[in-house]
Order: sequence, then C-alpha cells, then structure tokens
Amino acid sequence: MSNVGSFVKKIRDVMRNDPGINGDAQRIEQIAWILFLKAYDSREADWELEDDYQPVIPEDCRWKNWARVKKEGEKLKNDGMSGSEFLKFVNDRLFPTLKRISAEENRPIRERIVGETFSDVNNYMKEGHLLKQVVGIVDGIELEDYKESQAFSGIYESFLQELQSAGSAGEFYTPRAVTDFMAQTINPQIGETMADFACGTGGFIVSWLKELKKKIKRTEDDDLWRNSFYGIEKKQLPYLLCVTNLFLHKLDNPQIFRNNSLSVKKLLDYTPSDQFDVILMNPPYGGSEQKEIKNFFPADLASSETADLFMAIIIERLKQNGRAAVVLPDGFLFGTDGAKVALKKKLLNEFNLHTIVRLPGSVFSPYTSITTNILFFDRTGQTKETWFYRLDMPEGYKHFSKTKPMKLEHFQPVAEWWNDRKEIVVDGFDKAKKYSYKQLSEELGTISTSVGSRIRKTKFSTPAI
Repeated sequence: MSNVGSFVKKIRDVMRNDPGINGDAQRIEQIAWILFLKAYDSREADWELEDDYQPVIPEDCRWKNWARVKKEGEKLKNDGMSGSEFLKFVNDRLFPTLKRISAEENRPIRERIVGETFSDVNNYMKEGHLLKQVVGIVDGIELEDYKESQAFSGIYESFLQELQSAGSAGEFYTPRAVTDFMAQTINPQIGETMADFACGTGGFIVSWLKELKKKIKRTEDDDLWRNSFYGIEKKQLPYLLCVTNLFLHKLDNPQIFRNNSLSVKKLLDYTPSDQFDVILMNPPYGGSEQKEIKNFFPADLASSETADLFMAIIIERLKQNGRAAVVLPDGFLFGTDGAKVALKKKLLNEFNLHTIVRLPGSVFSPYTSITTNILFFDRTGQTKETWFYRLDMPEGYKHFSKTKPMKLEHFQPVAEWWNDRKEIVVDGFDKAKKYSYKQLSEELGTISTSVGSRIRKTKFSTPAI
C-alpha cells in the first residue's frame, strides 16, 4: 500500500456509497471483520512454516484464495468475479463456513478464535462491487513488510480511537494516554501475568506488552512476554477488534476469551490459581447487569452497578503481593450503599490503597462526562495511608476532544510527583494530600453532601472515601 495513512479515509469514502452501511458502528464492524481475516492470513503465512500446521479455514475461504488482489501472472479465485458473485460468495459461502468453525475450549486458541470471532458478525454491505473495492484496499496492506506493518499498527490505533465518538461503541475504548500511563506506573516485570476482565479493544493489554517488552533480555523472556496477559470481553465487536489488534502485533495465540467475567463462576469459588500478578482495568460503569448476575456474588456485594461487581472480581482475583490500577467513577468513591461500603472496607482492610489519581474532566469525552479516578493498590497488607493527587487540565486546554485528545505527556506532573511525594496546595485547595487509614476508615459511608461536593470538584479538603 503506497500510502498507508490514507487507508481509513479510502474505505470510508467507498462505504458511504453503500446503502447497507448505516452509521459509524456498522462501518467499524464491517472494517473489523475484513481486517481480522487479513491479519489472520498474515499470521497463517508464518504458521505454514511449521511442519504440522493444518489450516482451520477451508481452502476456498482462506483470504489468499478469495480476497487477494491479482498480481501479474497470478490466477485467483475472484478473477472475473462480478460484484454480485463476490457478494454471494461472502454471504452464502464465507460467512456460514466461518461461523461453523468450532470454538470449543480444547482447540488451540488460534483456531477457535475464528469461530468465536464470526459467531455474531454481519456483512452489512449490499453492493458487491463496493465490497470488492474495500477488500482490495485492505489486501493492499503489506503486513509481511515490517515497516508497513508497524505503520499500519499506528493506523489501526487511530481507527480504534474513532470508537470514542461512535455512539455506544465508545465504552470499549480507553484513551491510550491513560492505558500507557497506568502500564508504565505499574512497572511490569518479566514473568508476571496481567489481566483485564473487560478488555474491550485490548488497549491495556497492548500498553502492558509495550512496557514489558522493554524488559526482555533473553530468548526465554520473549515467550514469557507473549504469554503474559489474559483478557475477557463480553461483546462481539470489541472482542473482534481486540483479537485483530493482537494479531497485528504478531501475537499468535492471544489469551483473549469471549465471556462475561461476572458470571464465569461464583465469586467465592475463585482459588489462587485464578489470580494474577497485575490487574489493569477500566471496568464498565453506569450500567447494570441482568438480575441473575447477582446470584454469582455474596449478598453484601451483590450490587446493581457494574463497576462495583467488577471491583469485587478484581479484589478476589489479585494475587498476594500483586498490584492493580483501576479506573473508577466518583460513584464508587462517594457512594454510600451497602455494596460500595463493603467493598471499600475490604479494600482498606485487606489491600494497600496507596494512591488515587483524580483525572481531569472530559478524558472520556464525548462518550461520557463522568468524573473518574485511577485507584492504585496492592495486596501487601492493610492500607496505612492513601495519597490523593488531582491531575488538572493541561495549559491551553478547556477540555479534551477528538481533535485535542489527552496525551501521555499530560501525565508528566503526576509522574514527577510519584517518586517525590509532597502535599500541594493551590489557591487554597489541596492538589496533593495524604490521609491516614484512620481518617479514611472513619469516613466510609458517612461523607456529607457538602464535603462530597467539594471533592467532586477535585478540591480535596477531607477524605474522599
């Protein structure tokens, strides 16, 4: 592809002319399944070098045999195929075939991912000649070429960023500045395993892998790096985007599973074998689960708020001496209902909640304007003290937007403060403040309206949980 940077625009321009594409969400899903098959084909080119490799996709449905753009001297399946014939092949042969591929757990991950990925995917395009154009644009990407593959990974990231303004799909994307900051601050080590129980498009996993890769020194470290993560995603589109993202990063067997973390098993049935060294997450919040989900949690933690339920999972599945960084809304910090209070007591009494970074407003705009915080804690014993740090909007910004998103450099003030902690007062309000366990535990569930209001404006003056 001569100009990889024009990829998204080219496809968007073609899709605008197709009557089957209605809105950003459908456009993104359409691009996603095509990209997945292209990325899978690229990985298969390497897998075929293995002596015992057996393709899981039937020959006529493998990308190289139906989607390839003709090159000089080649004879391809789609040679001379009209737009209507091409569309018929995709709808009547390709999709039914891929959907039938088994996703049973006893199959290798790289095999069952195909059936899992296509179980709920749709082809929305109705004009075969336009679909053929889109497939041709995607096929033009040379993923086997290292430089172009690297460049395209960046394009794919910008493609994922579009989710933030794509209606409800925005809930699956956490700005990369946030995931990178959290991964850097958690300081990954070779040999550790990291989990994200609502992994969306895989942002935390990619940031974790990027940071951990800096620590690779030996050949065996590379294997540990490749198997250092675990992700679960309930919804089809982000699962598809996540798996494709990891294939583009040359990860052959991504440990990503399609499931609802809240109902994998009952909370009290988890054992140490289900735990992880590190958990990085931005749990879904502001929503609710089916009533049956509460049956998986003990009565005191059976909240109707998804963020609370995920926090219960996180607490249960963090290893002894493990570390966590979790994005949570104000509702968790200031809520006074039974489940929230029980979770906060457990967090303070059984974990070391050492730092809370209050994020500036509009970080997740335009998807949500809810004020959020990053909680950093580890499983090393009871909390002795908790630091609060208010990260303000950078100079020159009134709010973040699609054209002016948050950048990693905007976390520089808190990164500099992190290893040299001091209380900071600006204009009479606390920007950084330390609270003792006693102060925090006495305030649990009893924050007054006036105090809560001041804290919500990020002007700390008393304990925030």
